[in-house]
Order: sequence, then structure tokens, then C-alpha cells
Amino acid sequence: QVQLVESGGGLVQAGDSLRLSCAASGQTFNRYTMAWFREAPGKEREFVAAISWISYSPTRYADFVKGRFTISRDNAKNSVYLQMNSLKPEDTAVYYCAADRTYGRIVWSEYEYWGQGTQVTVSS
Repeated sequence: QVQLVESGGGLVQAGDSLRLSCAASGQTFNRYTMAWFREAPGKEREFVAAISWISYSPTRYADFVKGRFTISRDNAKNSVYLQMNSLKPEDTAVYYCAADRTYGRIVWSEYEYWGQGTQVTVSS
């Protein structure tokens, strides 16, 4: 079992930045791929970014966040982060942290563990 708790969401203006954090507990954190997904009202949950547990930590991003968002992890702190810059109103959503043993997955239903989500609202 892996327990995930997100934090860092809030209300910001377009162009601002936010840093989301996800604290993990339970089984060995450094053997899990960590990812961020988001779900806007009336829309399906979508992939945002993922980072592998492999030593050089390869990452993968959705096209709509490339160049604006950065995912990182600190295995010593059992945490994963999502730095979000140049936020847009369309980034408004509940952001979820997820964990899975397999790297490369971008479909939310394939991830094994989930946090409760944190709300990000970007005003225009």
C-alpha cells in the first residue's frame, strides 16, 4: 500500500506560479513511478506529467504543459513535486498525485494508488 497526500493548490491569477507537493508513505517510494493528473469539471481525468524511479529519473509530459510545468522527486523525502509556471485559466482543475510500478502509463485507470486531490483555480 502507498498513501499519497497532495498539497499546494490554491487560487492564483493567470501568469502566476504554483508548486504542488505530494507526500508518500507506505511501501518503498523509490520503486514507483509518480505522476500528476488533473480533472476539470465535466471533463475526464487527464495525464499531466510523470517521473520514473530509475536513477536518471526520466520524465514525460502532456503536450499542453511542456515548457510550463516541471515534475521532480525527492526520494529522501518520499515526495514528488509539480512546479507550474505561466498558469492559464484552462489549467483550473483538481490535481491528483498517482503512483504505479510501471513507467510510461498515461491513462489514469492504469495507476494503482491515488491521493485525494488538490484544487488549482486560475483566474483570468
